[in-house]
Amino acid sequence: MAIRALSTAASGMTTLQSNIDIIANNLANVNTTGYKRQRGEFQDLLYQQLIQPGFAAASPDATNPTGIQVGHGVKLVGTNRVFEQGALNNTGRELDWAIDGQGFFQVLLADGQTIAYTRDGSFHRDVQGNIVTAQGLRLRDQLQVPQEVINVSISQTGLVQGLDPTNPNQPVAIGQITLARFSNPAGLRSIGDNLFVTSPAAGQNGQPVEEVNPGSGGVGVTRDRFLEASNVEVVQELVEMITTQRAFEINATSIRTADEMLQTVNNLRR
Repeated sequence: MAIRALSTAASGMTTLQSNIDIIANNLANVNTTGYKRQRGEFQDLLYQQLIQPGFAAASPDATNPTGIQVGHGVKLVGTNRVFEQGALNNTGRELDWAIDGQGFFQVLLADGQTIAYTRDGSFHRDVQGNIVTAQGLRLRDQLQVPQEVINVSISQTGLVQGLDPTNPNQPVAIGQITLARFSNPAGLRSIGDNLFVTSPAAGQNGQPVEEVNPGSGGVGVTRDRFLEASNVEVVQELVEMITTQRAFEINATSIRTADEMLQTVNNLRR
């Protein structure tokens, strides 16, 4: 019936609006360090079974091979975050670190206890010499750079060192970075500021499957004076946007068509 078409097409328009929201957020973060694009996942809604497949047909010896099943539209069931590696850009800046692999940096939130995870390796020194994020959050590994130390660098295995100008031939050990890896990183919960926190969907009990030094396990290695770019592909997102827009217009056309059919039926009695 045309009335069913109205609700079915409306569900399509609502879902497509959500997809545009996802695409717009991806495009807004095309230059966000370490950003991982999102993808909407959709499913069809419950079907009305007018005739069950396999029921008897007109002939006593025959059965209906397909039945009659009428759908009721579509729904958004998830936003999957795609953790593909972004391009590594050489910035030449001290304390710019990138992860070449599947790991995450671990930082402490403002309460000093909750651990958050990030792919954004743009770090800074605070007034006490602590290595912190742009929001001032400390690394879980609690690295502190002495005031006299310059040229801080990180090795591929996460060893952080610097140079003392009074003794330039002897590197100063600052600390060791550890990275975390999850069995299902798409299950992490984003809290903004390039940060994620655990959830039960991220792995067993929401805990990392590994917390190890870079270069061991499956976390990858760290790159000094590099930053990981967003993995958003602008052309791909624009194609998705155009496709979504066209689908939205088609659903709107379905509503207009159903409305015209209902008007025709209403006018039959006149």
